[in-house]
This record gives sequence, structure tokens and C-alpha cells, in this order.
Amino acid sequence: MTIFPALERYVIQVLYLLILLLEVYGASVIIYSANAVFFTFLKTSRDGTTAKLNLASYLSFGLELFLGAEILRTVISRSLEELVVLGAIIALRAIIALLIHWEVNQQWREFERTKPTD
Repeated sequence: MTIFPALERYVIQVLYLLILLLEVYGASVIIYSANAVFFTFLKTSRDGTTAKLNLASYLSFGLELFLGAEILRTVISRSLEELVVLGAIIALRAIIALLIHWEVNQQWREFERTKPTD
């Protein structure tokens, strides 16, 4: 009978660790990609289109990691107020990720259409 509260505490601690890990991964992806794209832009790009597209792709991936952390956070939330706030955060991050994804697709199509043929 006393095993369930101990198991619940253990599961919650593991989930908090996984949430933190996903948030660190998301921040790492964004920081690393911003630096990598910036230095690549300085070396190779003239107009910045490919650098912007690459950065947007990485930002979308980083946001998806943050979104995964927020979804895990809903598992351990205890009150309706927490769920409402988490739901709003998830909705905003999902909308931002979709907008970035849409923008990247539009920019790639434009880039491919206007790319000079060799």
C-alpha cells in the first residue's frame, strides 16, 4: 500500500528530469544552430537566404523539443489552473512552430524558383 506514493514520487522526479533534459536540448539546438548559421553566413553567403532558411529549420526543431517538454509537464500538473497555463503555452509554441515551418517551406519554394541555373 505504501509503494504507490513512493512510486509516484519517483515517476514525478524522473519526469522533471526528462523535462529539464528536453529544455536543455531545445536551448542547445537553438544556441548551437544560431552560432553555426552565423559563422557559415559570414564565410559563404551573400544575401543570407540559405542562412535564414537553415536557422529557421533549426529554430523549428528547437521549439519542437520545448513543446515536448511542455507536453510532459502536463502529465505532472496538479491543478486546472496549471493545465490552462500549460495549454496556452503549448498552443502558442505549436502556432509559432507551424508558422516557422510554413515560412521555411515558402522561402525554400521561392529560393528554388529563383535559383540561377548552372
